[in-house]
Amino acid sequence: MSSLSRRTLLRSIAVGGAALAVPGTLTACSSGSSDGDVSNAGKKLAPWPVYVPFSGPKPDLAPTEAGVQAGYTAYPSDLVTAVPDKPGDGSTIRVMSVSFGTPPKPASANKFWTAVEKALGVKIEYTIVSQTDYQKKMATVMAGDAGDLPDIINIFSGFVLPREAQFVQRRAEDLTPFLSGDAVKTYPNLANIPTHAWRDMGRIGGRIYGIPLERPLPGSTLWLNQGFFTGAGMKEGWTSEDFAAVAGKGTSGKKYALGAATGSVFGGAFHSAAHNAPQEWAVDKDGTFLPGYTDERFKASVAYQAQLRKNGSYHPDATSLSQPDLVTLWLNGTVGSMQDGFGAYLPKYLDSKGLFTPAAAIPYSVGGEPGGSVAARRSFGYTILKKAKKERIELLLRVLDYLAAPFGSKEWELVHYGLEGTHFTRAKDGSPEANELGKVENNTNLPLKYLAEGPQVLFVPGLPDAVRALHAWQQKVVPRAIRKASWGLQSRTYTAQGTTLKALMDDAATGIIAGRLPLSELDAAAKKWRTRGGDRMAEEFAEDHAANS
Repeated sequence: MSSLSRRTLLRSIAVGGAALAVPGTLTACSSGSSDGDVSNAGKKLAPWPVYVPFSGPKPDLAPTEAGVQAGYTAYPSDLVTAVPDKPGDGSTIRVMSVSFGTPPKPASANKFWTAVEKALGVKIEYTIVSQTDYQKKMATVMAGDAGDLPDIINIFSGFVLPREAQFVQRRAEDLTPFLSGDAVKTYPNLANIPTHAWRDMGRIGGRIYGIPLERPLPGSTLWLNQGFFTGAGMKEGWTSEDFAAVAGKGTSGKKYALGAATGSVFGGAFHSAAHNAPQEWAVDKDGTFLPGYTDERFKASVAYQAQLRKNGSYHPDATSLSQPDLVTLWLNGTVGSMQDGFGAYLPKYLDSKGLFTPAAAIPYSVGGEPGGSVAARRSFGYTILKKAKKERIELLLRVLDYLAAPFGSKEWELVHYGLEGTHFTRAKDGSPEANELGKVENNTNLPLKYLAEGPQVLFVPGLPDAVRALHAWQQKVVPRAIRKASWGLQSRTYTAQGTTLKALMDDAATGIIAGRLPLSELDAAAKKWRTRGGDRMAEEFAEDHAANS
């Protein structure tokens, strides 16, 4: 049995915890347009960068156009070169990004940092901001002088930043001339970023201001302790009635089938999608935006969860557990399941090795209709550049192009694992295996991956069966993924009031599931949500949707 360590928990939170945060938007909070009109309505839209797939090691499991990821059951034996020439000129660049790790050792004592600087041909002054301090730090940066801005800034999509789009439009370089259409081919690894990531990042005033961090289609996922659920009677093609029965049978003594963390509405995303409810917003054929909160299927999912809670299937502290504490309970077997982002699959498999086999749950059916799954925003965030001369922008784009090198390249290995013999050794299957230095000098603590990154693939070192299982799961759930229709679109009201209004609905649903409020309170909350800004958001999203169609 392996023990839980602080490093293990940080790794789990870094990959998966961010997926639980409220998705952000490119929109800003503004009641006027004195500093620019960020809407795309009525604007000439810059073409998205052309997509030129990188020709690297062939995956063992093929991707699909629908969104199933490429899978590698073994680490590529022959790594390719993605960046033939050193991108930098010896100058110093200032960068800033969110972080989910511990602060790194300073550059002078950090061999990983030094190796990356040498490969890039630049010196890096890095401002690293923890997730908990990100909003406060960004507010200071956005209010400061233009000359004090870092050269490269990561805009994390886990929060709605007030007047974000206006700030970007006013202070960041318009990258349209450098990246739109065929122009992106100058930077082959940026051209390897699929169009879906650019679309979910969105335009501002019809222009392209950022570089997206691509993410896979599956979003919030119910992660199971497979043995726990199999032992309780889980079966292929289960119904909502079957799920409730399994959850009830698996709960006994001080073990609970269902775990949840505070703010997750008892893991409500999985259940609302299984009921085929819209994920906050849907759009009909004529372009009208329909709020998920007023959909009867959403109401049914809340009622279903309330019954699961009443049956005793949820951990009793589901409204107060932190995500790190929930991870601990999942790994030690106290809870048989937990909701987290699909991107958390790597620590889910690595941290549970020797304890149990994890599995992503297939949604149950409701009333004879197969359940839907949650589609993620395909852009985890985006990177902007401070306004500068053309030559400086080109230098910064070359640096980001290097950091965006794809899986299977020598550059990807360096940026993700450091130097062989210094930070990692080779496992039997050839995959990098971090040594003690690599566990403290890496791109979690020096979060280069939040500046630029290549398209993500399925790969779990030393666990080829896990990759096969995840690929097969994606083939089943991706066709029924339910997308939030507002991603990549602009709405002033959403940025001004979206976080507050979402909290209104989340609090009502949480209170109902916990048994503190009657189900009728959901309709009352939805009425307040609409009058306080929901209907205005629908109009603004519809207007921007029409402009982008």
